[in-house]
Amino acid sequence: MRTMISIAVAVLAVAGCGGGDGSNADSGTLSIAITDAAVDGASRVVVTFSAVEIKPAGGTAVVYDLSPAKSIDLLALSGGATAMLLDAKVLPAGQYQWVRLVVESQQNVPTSYIELASGAQHPLFVPSGEESGLKLNRGFTIAAGGRTDFTIDFDLRKSVIAPRGQAPNYLLKPVLRIVDNLRVGTVSGVVPANLIPTVCTPFIYVFSGANVIPDDLDPAASPDVDPLVSVRVELDSASGAFKFKIPFLEVGTYTLAFTCDGAMDTPDGEETLSFSPTVNVTVNANQTTTLNF
Repeated sequence: MRTMISIAVAVLAVAGCGGGDGSNADSGTLSIAITDAAVDGASRVVVTFSAVEIKPAGGTAVVYDLSPAKSIDLLALSGGATAMLLDAKVLPAGQYQWVRLVVESQQNVPTSYIELASGAQHPLFVPSGEESGLKLNRGFTIAAGGRTDFTIDFDLRKSVIAPRGQAPNYLLKPVLRIVDNLRVGTVSGVVPANLIPTVCTPFIYVFSGANVIPDDLDPAASPDVDPLVSVRVELDSASGAFKFKIPFLEVGTYTLAFTCDGAMDTPDGEETLSFSPTVNVTVNANQTTTLNF
């Protein structure tokens, strides 16, 4: 099973507290939130977060316990919606090396779980979730007197798998990216109905850079080009139009490719998808770019 879930950091209030490392007496604030995109065949994907760790350069990681732990249905966060993990947490100004999300996850214990469209519910196991957590190795700076806001994007289409021999457990092997909310924009638009026949699972695949030759979701070890994100094209019942929205794209140029073959694409296999058309688009900070295929 594959689904893309974008966990944007729309910052959930953190209940724990901790000290900060660093010689600079000045401080700034940090906020972290989560967002998501839909996952194929699932109605809920619930992940329980128990702590956030932040590592200052040259210092010891600071742990902010979430008490009680935050159980978040990632599928409830779509179209740019977010959920807060840290809200304006005061930290010493300076350089930081990484952020780690600690999750509650034990095999066969459904603290984190996936619920399928059929109503069946299965445990969602995150390997090393409680020990090593979900680590994002991206350095950042907290400016004195400033505010730093990040969104963490979970790609559930690449992350949720049902491994053979481990039923009924599902595994979450997170594919994450963290973006600076001051340097992101949105792309939205419409796909004409003539591109979407009766037998079609319409998706937009997004690739970094212009004029990229699109490819499917590949296994982690594959050297092929991989989409940054992929989102499903949905029918808007009010207007009758087929629409898509891709939030939290960092400033830059991208190739967007349309395919009807989204249902056959799996993160752990090589599939040949038909893409047409493909379009280049430039994303600007704090703007929505309209792109109609």
